[in-house]
Amino acid sequence: MSHSFFSSESVCAGHPDKVADQISDAILDALLQKDPEARVACETLVTSGLVLIAGEITTTAYVDYQDVVRRTIKEIGYEDPVLGFDWESCAVLIALNKQSPDIAMGVDEGQGLFKEMGAGDQGMMFGFACDETPELMPLPITLAHKIARKIEDLRTEKTLPYLRPDGKTQVTVEYDEKFRPVRVDTAVISTQHAEDVAHETIVKDMRKAIRDVVPACYLDDKTRYLINPTGRFVVGGPMADCGLTGRKIVVDTYGGMARHGGGCFSGKDPSKVDRAGAYAARYVAKNVVAAGLAKKCEVQIAYAIGYADPVSVKVTTFATSSVGEEVINRAIRKVFSLTPKGIIEMLQLKKPCYRKTASGGHFGRTDISFMWEAVDRVEELKKAVKNEQEKKLNESRQEKPLMHVGAFS
Repeated sequence: MSHSFFSSESVCAGHPDKVADQISDAILDALLQKDPEARVACETLVTSGLVLIAGEITTTAYVDYQDVVRRTIKEIGYEDPVLGFDWESCAVLIALNKQSPDIAMGVDEGQGLFKEMGAGDQGMMFGFACDETPELMPLPITLAHKIARKIEDLRTEKTLPYLRPDGKTQVTVEYDEKFRPVRVDTAVISTQHAEDVAHETIVKDMRKAIRDVVPACYLDDKTRYLINPTGRFVVGGPMADCGLTGRKIVVDTYGGMARHGGGCFSGKDPSKVDRAGAYAARYVAKNVVAAGLAKKCEVQIAYAIGYADPVSVKVTTFATSSVGEEVINRAIRKVFSLTPKGIIEMLQLKKPCYRKTASGGHFGRTDISFMWEAVDRVEELKKAVKNEQEKKLNESRQEKPLMHVGAFS
């Protein structure tokens, strides 16, 4: 087998879609701070001079949505009207309704056909982990995120005053015949900048940013550096492109290395399994890999609206597991509570922490501590796997009773 290449991208906090994600999650956090039982499905659209908030919110809390929106935009870095979008002058329109009672009855305990808290929708969610990095994430998306965060730091700390909030990164990693990462083939940065800075200066500074982040063992004299490949990126952010909540689901997860169920995360309270289920699947997959049960693990969980238990749980280890996938699957069901209520309690998802997830990826974070990134179930999982192996062995040893013809008249 020949070598192969895999690319993943990330985006900076000022990317229009990420601006929308952060606003939606800032609103969610503000609501959960006052009402942990709030039901939130908040969608945001941003464009030049305009923010539109829409969706369904049911809560007992009062939140000044205008204030939350404007503070979030300011914190991201859109403070100057010259950028065509800023926190003071943009219009903010609110178009919110309450959650449908037909959906609510399937989620509320004691209502609907099933009395336990059910899933807020049908669908399938995926979680993934692998041993390519200490974060147990694929290397391409990990490096893309780290470069994006480096650019953010250079901007917010004013080390490079010419940088502006919008930006994108992309990393192509070369893998050997056993799909082990061996080198970075290409690193791409497109960063918004002030009009008066020379392209050569940006190239020099961004190449250094890449070298500061990417381990030297992955860089060589053949690595390509593509910096602002069009030659100019002055007009950016919502002035250049319309941003929408949930349009960067691959950036938010595993950079395309794993499958995705389709549902986005931002702006959704934890009763939505699109979010909670994906977090739980990552939590499970990461503990499987951390326990040494597999080098690579993908977990799929599927739900039906109004029904508590998953309709299916599927573990795929890509022929890297030390035990059978069916054994791991049974152990997972013993160790992890995967009902919506169980996930919320297990991962403490009613706490306002979601704005921090909305830029920089939801998984593999080392700068922020999220419950679904913990590897605190490793020993319990190992024990459950051992028990399942022993149970399977005992079952195989049991002889079926012989039927004697004529034993009874």
